[in-house]
Amino acid sequence: MTQESASFSHQVATKLAARKHHPLSELDPRRLARRLVVFRPDPQDVPRLLREAEARMGALASSEVVNAVGAHNPDSLWAIARRANLDPAQPRGEGFVGFLFLNGKGLKALAENTFDGFNPPLSLLTPSGERPAGIYVWAIYSPGVLSAAIALLFEKLSEPPYDGVTFYSHVTTAEGGPFTEAVGFRKGAVIDGISAPHLYSYERPQARPTNRPLYDTYRGGSDRKAVSITVARDFNDLLRVASIRGAVYIGEQECPYDEEFDGNDFTATHLLGYVGDEPAGCIRIRHFADFAKVERLAVRKEFRHTVVSFQLVRAAIEYCRAKGYRRIYGHAQKRLLKFWSRFGAVPLPGSKEFTFSDFDYVEVMGNFEPDPQAIHIGTDPYIIIRPEGRWHEPGILERSASRPASRPSVDARL
Repeated sequence: MTQESASFSHQVATKLAARKHHPLSELDPRRLARRLVVFRPDPQDVPRLLREAEARMGALASSEVVNAVGAHNPDSLWAIARRANLDPAQPRGEGFVGFLFLNGKGLKALAENTFDGFNPPLSLLTPSGERPAGIYVWAIYSPGVLSAAIALLFEKLSEPPYDGVTFYSHVTTAEGGPFTEAVGFRKGAVIDGISAPHLYSYERPQARPTNRPLYDTYRGGSDRKAVSITVARDFNDLLRVASIRGAVYIGEQECPYDEEFDGNDFTATHLLGYVGDEPAGCIRIRHFADFAKVERLAVRKEFRHTVVSFQLVRAAIEYCRAKGYRRIYGHAQKRLLKFWSRFGAVPLPGSKEFTFSDFDYVEVMGNFEPDPQAIHIGTDPYIIIRPEGRWHEPGILERSASRPASRPSVDARL
């Protein structure tokens, strides 16, 4: 968390440097997960982690700065621990990895070596749910065997909106260079025509076309572990939504049928989350005059170890931004407030707690900037008539424009 970011474990770096390369994409996260675990640290534990790291790495960003970055995008900071040492009730990290998700201006500043890693401006960073222009390895503190956890984090950042985005890093220690190269980074980078010899870069294959939004990533025939999202488009999709919500809310939470299927399903947009080709989760979006309401998030029990719940929320936010909404509102179960806070949702000032279907809820809201290409009056009319959620590619009505206007029914009457 300095201007020159990463310091690595000397022990692991030396061993890796002595061997052939082990690119991050070739390491087996499932094997590593048996011994190591990564999780988002409690903000109150961040000062301790930084003090331990500074004793070995030197000056780092302050805990206030780190927590501000984490509030801006919760994926920015991950704690690492040995699974055998972890107390699930009070998890404490033994190391950590920090990332900065840079927008275009932030990546340019990094290339020009003017980026301030001690106090990175939030204006140069993308918030949760937005696709970054580059991912900067802010700092790694991973004593001993903890360094292997970088592969677990690589897997977490291999799903939208981070899939295919290039990693960048500085190196400040003698052992850091060999380690960085051993896991697949290359010295030197060229960013938008700017030569950046001070950086290491790790280019990744593009998992989805850059013009395909997160809410339209499912196409079928996916890798069995890949998480993808689609807008529910037909009756079969609605049956999938009903099956998932029936299993979660009616089966697990014992919600009465008439309360779960409340009459709003045919007036809403539904997003379906897939793991491979298996429907794994869903979320519902309803639209009002000046806000959108995100609700009915459900994930099947067997898929709760995946990132599908996070991707569904991110996709819902991205979808609402594409429709021009600045405010996204919801009802969060009190026990899940921390989950929703990761996406910028905060309790609505002055609101009261309330209950329905046997659970206690809190009103929450997040403020977002609309997508620069948001749909509005004045948008190309052919884009507006494209299928819902596929405004980024031509639709069937647009293709029909190749036929001249023949007005067959009118001409027949005449």
